Amino acid sequence: MTDRLSAYAPQALAVLRIVAALLFFLHGTQKLFGFPATDFMPPVGSIFWFAGVIEIITGIAIALGFFTRPAAFIASGTMAVAYWMVHAPGNLFPANNGGDAAILFCFVFLYLVFAGPGAWSINKR
Repeated sequence: MTDRLSAYAPQALAVLRIVAALLFFLHGTQKLFGFPATDFMPPVGSIFWFAGVIEIITGIAIALGFFTRPAAFIASGTMAVAYWMVHAPGNLFPANNGGDAAILFCFVFLYLVFAGPGAWSINKR
């Protein structure tokens, strides 16, 4: 049974890449354009605004499988910084500080740095 499932590993990796990237992209559009609806719109040029720009650009690149490894590296680092600068100072535990998504994005994207894009990417490995 596991041999059969292993045959679909590249496609499963691609689904993980695409879904994570699209969610990441939405975090960026929320920061920069207020979509999906939010009360938080950072000032242009602030660190949060730059995070939104990174989330949109790397989200698109990762979803398409275009320069996945470098884009994922940048996205992973951005989320590590976000966790330690924004979430951790209030409380170290992600369940208490709202940093769950930042940690998950950080490690999913870090995995993509090493695993590559999987199937269905513009740049084939």
